[in-house]
This record gives sequence, C-alpha cells and structure tokens, in this order.
Amino acid sequence: MTRKSNTPPLYMHCDLNQFDLRELGSKFDVILIEPPLEEYKRQAGLPLTGQEATWDDIMSLEVEEVAAQRSFVFLWCGSSDGLDFGRQCLKKWGFRRCEDVCWIKTNFKKTNKLLDDSLFVRTKEHCLMGIKGTVRRSTDGDFIHANVDIDLIIEEEGEPGSNEKPEEMFHIIEHFCLGRRRLHLFGRDTSIRPGWLTIGPQLTKNNFDKETYSAYFRVTEENKTGYLSACSEEIERLRPKTPPPRDKKVERGAPASRGGRGRGMRKDIPGTRKDFTPGGLQPDLDRSNSRDMSLMDSRPVYADNRDDHYRTGVKPQHGRKREARDRGFRDSHLSR
Repeated sequence: MTRKSNTPPLYMHCDLNQFDLRELGSKFDVILIEPPLEEYKRQAGLPLTGQEATWDDIMSLEVEEVAAQRSFVFLWCGSSDGLDFGRQCLKKWGFRRCEDVCWIKTNFKKTNKLLDDSLFVRTKEHCLMGIKGTVRRSTDGDFIHANVDIDLIIEEEGEPGSNEKPEEMFHIIEHFCLGRRRLHLFGRDTSIRPGWLTIGPQLTKNNFDKETYSAYFRVTEENKTGYLSACSEEIERLRPKTPPPRDKKVERGAPASRGGRGRGMRKDIPGTRKDFTPGGLQPDLDRSNSRDMSLMDSRPVYADNRDDHYRTGVKPQHGRKREARDRGFRDSHLSR
C-alpha cells in the first residue's frame, strides 16, 4: 500500500543555511533530518572540511514553518552532546520529544579505531522523534499506526566519517505515519527515495517543481485520501490497536474495585450474612462448609454501613483502608 501511494522521488540541491524552506510551498507530515555533524569526523579522526553542520546551523532551520498541524520530526543527533542539543532543537521548532530510536552499529566487516578522547568505542547513534499537535493512538488511526516497529536498529556502520544512515529508518517512518508529505533534509544522492522530497547541499541534481508536488496531494477521483496513504480492511484488522478506554464509573450497588470508591454490597456470596455492623459483612463461622470458607478468604466482602456510623460512632471507610479493616476483622474471628 505504501509503494502504491508513494509520489515519484523528488530532489533539489540547495544550501540549507541560505534556503528558505517556505519556498517549498507545502506543509509536511514527516520531516527527517540527517545533519552532517562534526562529531562524525572527529570520531573517525578525519579533518573537518567546512561542510559540516554545527548545532547552531541546525537550530536556525525554520522547520516549524513547514511542519503540518499534526506532524513528526526525526532528528539524527549522534551519540555524545547531540542528545541535549537535539532536544533544544525540537523545543525551538515546537515539537515534543516522544521517542528515541537507537542505531546499534555492528562491525563485522571492519574494526573501529579507539581515539584518544574516547574511553569506549562508540557503537550507537540516536535519532530523536518529536511530535507536533494532538495525535492520539485511539482516535487518529487514519494518520498513525502505532506499535508496528521497534525503536532499535541493528545494522553495519558506514565508512569512517560517513553520514549514511540505515535504510530501515525510512521503513519505520513509512509504517508509522500515513501522511504522504515527507521531507528529507541534508539528503544525498544515495538517499533519494520514492515518496520523499530530498533536499540538501550534497545533492548533485534537481527535479523538484512546487506546483507538480502540490498536485500529488489534491483530492480527486483517483486520489480520494488526499495527503494520506490508503489503508485496506486487512491492514486495519491486523494492525495493533489501543484497547478501548475502561469505564471508571461504578454504578450504585455494584461491587467496588480494589482501591476504588464504589459503594454497595456484594450479594449472594456463600459464607456471608447481611449483618449491618461497623465491621461490614460478617463471615459465617460454620467451619464445616469448606467451600464457603475458601470463597470467603479469597473474595473480600463489603457492605454499605454509611448509616451505621451515626449510631456507632465508627466512620465509614472506602478502598484499601476499608479492605484492610475488614480483613483484620475477618481474621480475628477465624482465629477464635
């Protein structure tokens, strides 16, 4: 379904430090950012070339101007101080951090070199996920499919100093968010992909047209879902769903849950008699009825004694305190 609804691969070479993202003429449901951090070169022991991006450059991107009302951003932020800077970027762009996808780098094909400023060989990298707007698992099934993938990627690392990221990250995003307006910042020729608009300084070619791109998301007879991916009945049946909310209201006379404030009395329970005393329901002390005794021990019983405390001076209790009091009352009778 994702492949069928994808737009053709679109790409544009531009300097993101100078380019105004609003010139793209569209809002986006998903924004993936893969900045060429200086950290990658330092960890590999390579000299800086001046094409690396600083966190000031990344924070100056006007991502909030092209983010849709409900949208997601995925920001690769390295493995050191980038986690703190990444959270600051999300906050500045108006996103709330909600997940952290971790890439565990394997080295079956090569051996990492231990640098002088590193105590351990760094074998992981983080991608922070931010959410904008109100998106609920239980009501926004047309926009997200939650719990389809996990937040862990295990894949071979790239060449030293490389900015390449696992292709599985694209799969995770496309499975999760059904919005078809996807933007990839700091993309490369190797990351051009159907369904995505890829822009960045490392691209060597262009085919992006603003009017053509906007036309892909207009509602027509052939495209009835607009900017959303189509979903079949089978996918809707198989995808994980949020359980329906539990009704916390307790009707009068219904049994109270553990720790709740429901009032009333459990009826027709063997081994009890309806004696309205300060201690609630009293157990039947006929020890010859073993079945009734086992039920009494495993199922605490309550009675409505709100009227009793006016003549006994005992204040009624509810929830756990009341259950503990009744349990002590029952145990004192059984020990006789």
